[in-house]
Amino acid sequence: MTKGKGPTPSGHVNLRRLAEHLELSQTTVSLVLNNSPSARSIPQETRDRVIDAAQRLHYRPNYFARSLRQSRSMSVGVLAPDLSEGYFTRVMSGVVQELTSAHYFYFTACHDWKRELIEQYPRMLVERAVDGFLLLNTPADHIAVPVPVVAISAHSAVENVTNIVLDHHSAVEQALKLLYDLGHRRIAFMRGPRAIPDSEYRWASIQEVAGQMGLRIDPSHVIRIDTTGWSMKTGYHPMAPEIGYKPMQALLEKARDFTAIFCFNDIAAIGAIRALKDAGLSVPHDVSVVGFDDILSAAYFTPSLTTVRQPLTEMGRRGAQVLLDRIADRDKEYPVQIVMAPELVVRESTGPASSAKKA
Repeated sequence: MTKGKGPTPSGHVNLRRLAEHLELSQTTVSLVLNNSPSARSIPQETRDRVIDAAQRLHYRPNYFARSLRQSRSMSVGVLAPDLSEGYFTRVMSGVVQELTSAHYFYFTACHDWKRELIEQYPRMLVERAVDGFLLLNTPADHIAVPVPVVAISAHSAVENVTNIVLDHHSAVEQALKLLYDLGHRRIAFMRGPRAIPDSEYRWASIQEVAGQMGLRIDPSHVIRIDTTGWSMKTGYHPMAPEIGYKPMQALLEKARDFTAIFCFNDIAAIGAIRALKDAGLSVPHDVSVVGFDDILSAAYFTPSLTTVRQPLTEMGRRGAQVLLDRIADRDKEYPVQIVMAPELVVRESTGPASSAKKA
């Protein structure tokens, strides 16, 4: 393949010099390098030649000039409660893939569920001329910005916001059907913190699905992740296994007649398993444990964790795609909500209900 027809340029290679070297129009080269939908009409051989030359000649786009032409900063703001392993890392992997492919920069801000920061950070980022916002597990109710907003797992019924959400009814149905088929009738539930938008939606789905299956939810077997102890000073991090360990300890002090527990997320489930083991109980022989999310470590924990997999990477990718589309065409109509499908992943932490505890 001919790498270039013109003389090899020296020094900084801009779009004009790259196009001259390839003896192509600047428009053709720009469409290929920006991965524009219009580039599909350009022969694959030509596209390959452009990309090869850009890499070989160390082409670097002039983002400042581009932003002036397009009236964009080529940057977005990403708001999240925390930056810990688990939900955030999986979602951000998809976000980063899309933004990097589109040559977009991003600012990430962690608000730690402080309302003043949820309100303050968007204003600060707007002052830095971001083109839009991605909210991860962050409500949009108190965020008023003049740019497009996409919220992942936020369930925000706010104008100018597109929501990427999970089908919680299907998620709960898959988890409870597994436990039901294994003979579990006395099931405990660990609800999520009130601050997290998904918490109430998932709990409503649990109540609905349990009713449809004829499963009784015993209030004495319902525990909740407590957010009051979260602080950097105490070291009690919102995404540390302690969020599941302490509630499970409290439950075991009151009752041990349940055969399974459905936890709000995988981090909490890992903490719950440790509390069960510390109490002399075996997982899954005495108590089966189901998590939620399918974080990276779920498959490697002992026992490996049965969990409802949220397509977190795909949710991040889809959220970034929608945001970039909205930035490019702000007059187009966009859906208020895009629903993603969950998948049950069965591993070692679930098994048949103990006959001694069956209802």
